[in-house]
Amino acid sequence: MTSAVAISGSPSRESRSRRLLAHALARCAGAGLDTRLIDLCDLPADDLLGRTKSAAIADALAAVSAARIVIVGTPVYRASYSGMLKVFFDLFTMDALDGKVAIPIATGGGSAHQLVIDHALRPLLASVGAQVVATGIYATDAQFGADGPQDVVTQRIDRAVAEALGIADVAAVAAQPFRAASKG
Repeated sequence: MTSAVAISGSPSRESRSRRLLAHALARCAGAGLDTRLIDLCDLPADDLLGRTKSAAIADALAAVSAARIVIVGTPVYRASYSGMLKVFFDLFTMDALDGKVAIPIATGGGSAHQLVIDHALRPLLASVGAQVVATGIYATDAQFGADGPQDVVTQRIDRAVAEALGIADVAAVAAQPFRAASKG
């Protein structure tokens, strides 16, 4: 069964970017996919730095490798993604996400950092072989209320998930062995 894995690059389990990841995973689950959220803040620091390899990091890496759709969320720090996200992706080979569809999600204090999607996350995901959907999601602090993100943000997530599902379906069909029609 197709699965979707979300990777939270936030040091906080209560971050805005994590809330957006949860929305994306709910949409994937609604489409019948198995889903999982990986909070990088729960993994041992020495594992993320490549010094050790515990069962926790091996499990996280295997989950990402087995997923068809990878959703990456991060708060913006210094005009880029979080350091935790960087060191986690450093653990993958250059083709580790080949054949996978990726959705980039970022949050920041203001609109000045929205280019993080195109100038940081897309290159990061492409560097490990992922095919990144056209719709990236960037949300500012002002786009969150007490009840969560504004509709404009969740609509972008819904569109990105729909794109990912479409690409994953097409890729699954394309991976099937070719069978010529029999003449009869």
